[in-house]
Amino acid sequence: MAPLFITKKDKLKRTIWSICYFCFFKTSPIFAHRWRVFLLNLFGANVSYKAFIYPDVKIWSPWNLVMQEDSTLAFGVICYNPALVSIGRHSTVSQFTHLCTAGHDYEHPDARRSAKFPLMVGPIIIGNHVWITADCFISPDVKIDDWVVVLPRSVVTKSISDSVVVGGAPAVPLRKRVVREE
Repeated sequence: MAPLFITKKDKLKRTIWSICYFCFFKTSPIFAHRWRVFLLNLFGANVSYKAFIYPDVKIWSPWNLVMQEDSTLAFGVICYNPALVSIGRHSTVSQFTHLCTAGHDYEHPDARRSAKFPLMVGPIIIGNHVWITADCFISPDVKIDDWVVVLPRSVVTKSISDSVVVGGAPAVPLRKRVVREE
């Protein structure tokens, strides 16, 4: 993870995005996925028009969001992304999941003198055909490879290799994910 210093320009961009979010994004009808994708791309996101984003998803920095075709951010997802969040093809982040790309360095020497802890950021990279089920927490600096399932209420603090099912707090591999043939 690397430190992040927020500038006045960053604060201005966030303010403009917040106004747009509350006026046009959050109030849009449930079926207006392309409208929300248009707004996000207008603010610098790289989101496929075949992605699905619901109106009450909270996105901190659209310019740090990448979503490929048929990827989904479901109801109530919090995408706190001062660093990059990238979601691969056919991947779903289910309701009330928290994607968190930042935390504070509570061991920093300045912590002894004041309550100012530097903001540390790390990207979240989600591969293709991933399902992050309901109410999970994904920590900064985590890569989730292809074909992974993260079970409900899991806390993912480390990267996950492909084709596994993980669960728990912290999330641990429970078994291989086998996709049945039709």
